[in-house]
Amino acid sequence: MILKILLVVGVIAVIYFFFIKKKPLKNNKKADETQQSSDMVECSRCGIYAELSDSIISNNKYYCSKECLENS
Repeated sequence: MILKILLVVGVIAVIYFFFIKKKPLKNNKKADETQQSSDMVECSRCGIYAELSDSIISNNKYYCSKECLENS
């Protein structure tokens, strides 16, 4: 009797996971954009971290602002 109940529960679980449960849709483009915009780099002069999109690159070094670039 218990074996029959477990078998029925198992069949229902298999049907649910394979046919009824929907997988979330992936939106890779948005995830990539979000990850790239939040990459952080360290300023070569003062040592604080700034977003890669906001930092200034000079001589293969990252700077957080024009002041740090001029004072280096």
